[in-house]
Amino acid sequence: MLILLVAYLGGVLTILSPCILPVLPFVFARADRPFRSHGLPMLLGMALAFAAVATLAAVGGGWIVTLNEYGRYAALAMLALFGATLLFPAVADRMSRPLVALGLRMSEPHGPAGAGTASAFSPLLLGVGTGLLWAPCAGPILGLILTGAALNGASAGTSLLLLAYAAGACTSLAAALLFGGRLLAAMKRSLHTGEWVRRVAGAAVLVGVGAIALGLDTGLLARLSVGTTSALEQALVEKIKKDTPQPSRESLAEPVALREDTGPVRVSEKEDRPAPVPMRALKVEGNFPSLAGATEWINSAPLTPEALRGKVVLVDFWTYSCINCLRTLPYVRAWAEKYRDAGLVVIGVHTPEFAFEKRSANVRKATKDLGIDFPVAMDNDFAIWRGFDNRAWPAFYFIDAEGRIRHHQFGESRYDKAELVIQQLLAEAGQKTRIATGLVAPLGRGTQAAPSTEPALSGETYLGHERAHGFASPGGIARDRATVYQPASSSLRTNQWALAGDWTVEAERAVLNGAGGRIAYRFQARDLHLVLGPAANGKPVRFRVRVDGKPPLADHGSDTDAEGYGVIDAQKLYQLVRQATGAKERLFEIEFLDAGAQAYAFTFG
Repeated sequence: MLILLVAYLGGVLTILSPCILPVLPFVFARADRPFRSHGLPMLLGMALAFAAVATLAAVGGGWIVTLNEYGRYAALAMLALFGATLLFPAVADRMSRPLVALGLRMSEPHGPAGAGTASAFSPLLLGVGTGLLWAPCAGPILGLILTGAALNGASAGTSLLLLAYAAGACTSLAAALLFGGRLLAAMKRSLHTGEWVRRVAGAAVLVGVGAIALGLDTGLLARLSVGTTSALEQALVEKIKKDTPQPSRESLAEPVALREDTGPVRVSEKEDRPAPVPMRALKVEGNFPSLAGATEWINSAPLTPEALRGKVVLVDFWTYSCINCLRTLPYVRAWAEKYRDAGLVVIGVHTPEFAFEKRSANVRKATKDLGIDFPVAMDNDFAIWRGFDNRAWPAFYFIDAEGRIRHHQFGESRYDKAELVIQQLLAEAGQKTRIATGLVAPLGRGTQAAPSTEPALSGETYLGHERAHGFASPGGIARDRATVYQPASSSLRTNQWALAGDWTVEAERAVLNGAGGRIAYRFQARDLHLVLGPAANGKPVRFRVRVDGKPPLADHGSDTDAEGYGVIDAQKLYQLVRQATGAKERLFEIEFLDAGAQAYAFTFG
C-alpha cells in the first residue's frame, strides 16, 4: 500500500516536471467547458491510456528479457531510445509528431457543444490521445518503474503502480483545470530550465544503459535513475526504505556465520544450539501470510494460503548461491517425496541475495540442476520474506492444515526435529496412518554435502566494496574504477584476502578486466567455496586453483580437478577446495586464465 501511495504522490509532482509540458495544451484545450462533462472524461481517458501503454511496454520488455541474454540487450535498446528522446529534442519531436497531430485533431470540436454522439465521446478520446503522447516521456519515477519491470519482470503490481502514478498526475492536472489557466503560463516560463533538466536526465539514463550493457548489475541502473529525480521524488523513494523493516543480524536467536554488515544473513551449522522443544509445546506463531508477492512461480501455478488449506505446508526460504541453503536441499527434497502422499506441500521461496539471482532463466536452470521439483516462488521484491518477518537464509516455516504457523527454525542441522514437526502436523491433520515411519538420511554430494563436524574458523567474505572486509592489497579498494592491484599473498594473515591484476571492484562484486588476474585468501576451514560468474557476454572463463602454492590434488573441490583447473560457465557457487579435515590454516589462490570473471563472495564449511 505504501509503494502505491508513493507512486501516486510521484504522479502528483509530475506537474512540476518538464515532462508534463507536451500534454498541457491538450489538457487546457477544453478549460472553457464544464469540468464534469469534458475535463473529467478527458483526464480519465488519459490515465487509462497511459497505464495501458506503459503496462504493455513493461510486460513486453520483461517478455523480451526472458527470451535470452540478447533479449536483455533489446530491452536496454528500448531504454536507450527513451534516454535519447530526453537528451535530443529533435528525436522526441519526430517520434511524437504523429501523436501530436492526433491530439490536435481530437481537441477540435466536432460541432456545437452537446451536438451529436461524437461530442459526448470526444473528451474521452482526447484523453486517450493525450495519454499516448504522454507515455514516452512521463518522468523519472515512471522510468524507475519501467526499468525495474523490464529487467526484473513485470507483474500485476507494475500495472497498479502505473495506474497510481497516472491517477496522481491527473489529480494535479484536474486542480490546474479547476483553478484556471494561470498555471500554464507559469509552466511555460520554466520551459528553458525544464529542458535543461530533461537533457541531464536523458544523459543519465544513457549512462545507466551503457553501464548495464557492459555487465554492471541492475542495482546501479536503479541508483543512476534515482539520481535524475527531483529532491521531492528522491525523498519519496527514500521514504520506502525507511518504512520497510530491514533484516538485522541482532534479531536472530541462533548463532550465525561471521558478518560485518546488518543485512539478511546466511545461517550456518553450529554445535551449540538450544535443546529441541518437546513436540507437545508447538504453539501458534501466526497465520499463513500471503504469497501474492511472488514475481514468478516455477514448477507450479501460483499458490495461495486459501488453496492450501487442509495441507501441511513447509515454506523454505533459500537462494541458489547460498552454501547453507544448498546443504539443506537433500533433506527438503527427501521430505517432499516421502510425505507428498500424506498431504505435505513444500514451497521453496527463492529470495535473492545478488542481482543475478533475480533473473528467471538463472533460477530456472538452478532448480533443474539441483533436482528441485516442488513449487518455487521467486520473491525478487522480498514481499513474501517481509510477510513472514523472516531474517535469514535458510529458514523453515511449518504451517498446519488450518493455515497457522506452528514452528520455525533458521539454519542447517536439527533435521530430525524438523521432520518430527512435519509428522506431528500431518498426524493432527488426520494423516497418521499414511505417515511413513523413521527419519530420512540423505547423502548430499558436491556443494550439497554436509559440512565438517569441525567449526570453520573462516567466515563468509564479500568481494564487493559495499560489504567487503579483510581486504589486504596495498592501497586498499579503489571503488568502481579499473585498478591494477599488486600481489600480496605472502603477507596475508588468517581471514585476509587480496587481489592481483587489473580489477574493477563494484558494490557487490569484483570484475576482472584482463586475463591473468588472481585472488588469494588465507583461510581455516575444510571447504572453500566462491560465488563466481562468467564474462558479461556469457563467455566461459577458465581458472586454476592452488593451495599453499601447489595443485590441490586430493583436496580439490567438486568444481575443479586434481590439478586445480576448472571453468566458470554460469553465475553460481563453486566448490573449489574440499579437504579431509579443516584444522590447518592454508593459503588459497585462484588464477583466471581469461578476462571477464566476476567474483562475489567466499563461503566456508
